[in-house]
Amino acid sequence: MSVWTIVSRREFVERARDRGFAISTAITLVILVGIIVVSAIFDRGTRFDLATVGEGSREVARDVAAAARLLDVEVRVAAFDDLAPAERAVDAGDVDAVIVSGERLLVRGEPNAQLVALIQAASIQRRTRAALLEAGLSGEQIDAVLAQGPLPVESVEPVDPRRRELGTVAFVGVLALYGQLFAYGYWVAAGVVEEKSSRVVEVLLSTVRPSELLRGKIFGIGFLGLLQLLLIAVVALAVSMAIGRLEFPSGALEVAALVLFWFVLGFFFYASLFAVAGAIVTRQEDLQSTMTPLTIAIVASFFIGIAATGNPSSTLATLASILPFSSPLVMPTRIVLGEAELWEVGFSIVLSVASTALLIPIATKVYARAVLQPGRVKVRQMLRSA
Repeated sequence: MSVWTIVSRREFVERARDRGFAISTAITLVILVGIIVVSAIFDRGTRFDLATVGEGSREVARDVAAAARLLDVEVRVAAFDDLAPAERAVDAGDVDAVIVSGERLLVRGEPNAQLVALIQAASIQRRTRAALLEAGLSGEQIDAVLAQGPLPVESVEPVDPRRRELGTVAFVGVLALYGQLFAYGYWVAAGVVEEKSSRVVEVLLSTVRPSELLRGKIFGIGFLGLLQLLLIAVVALAVSMAIGRLEFPSGALEVAALVLFWFVLGFFFYASLFAVAGAIVTRQEDLQSTMTPLTIAIVASFFIGIAATGNPSSTLATLASILPFSSPLVMPTRIVLGEAELWEVGFSIVLSVASTALLIPIATKVYARAVLQPGRVKVRQMLRSA
């Protein structure tokens, strides 16, 4: 095997055996399963509790429930014999509204506009029918007048009915990507500092070239991160299907593939920078300060990626999905939600690959000179010497 392959295998095996890796993997899976389960519990659609009191209220409530089903809204109806217990139920928040004798509506405070609209429409139709009966029209004539279908709705841009579901999957993907990029980037930096502080790197560089050592470290840790991300995707899909959150196929596999692909692009872009951050210091305590710019970039990209799940067509999300430092956390969401143009995806990939290709040689030269320097060094000095 080539030298860098040996280094890569060593990094992979040593990191995989580390107890911290097992603990972090377990914590990540627990958090992920918790997010999916909680999301499934609380995302059960729109539901209202409606109460009735007196004659004529139950008929209106039945019409409201029937109309609500057409809108994928659940309306549960409860009947009260007297007004006093119904008022107490409204005041306690047990019901959202009470129809009193089919003539008035009782609510606690500001009523829900959708529920009020459903009740008003059903009540108006009932009163209209009664007025037409008093005017002498037959039941068949009244049914012919009132049985008018709704206006057809045509969308200029077709809406994917699975958009909410895919948005949830995209959110989980962004969360997993954020954790992976930050954690494994830190591993690269911490590994470099460890070798430098223990002076092991001086022994290694006597037989291994700096480029081979850095390349092996990045590939070994990156491959481990890719496998862990794949495990996370498999567990997320399995749990989602088990609790009925996803109906297979639902696009989740495509999301998982996108996350894995953009992790590779993002990791190679950031790993070289993390290696430089570790090479210019000699103590783990100093690593946080040199990693701060990278941490800010990843955290900012993470929040933009989260915001993109709600508004993927915004100017900020579009720009961030193209720039190399933020595209791994933003572009997958825009692709999943159907807001990314093909040229944007291609341009983002080309820009990420080109930026990484330009960055790695520079980072390797800085790493080769800084890793052997005692104490903390400045990147500007290493670039000038390079």
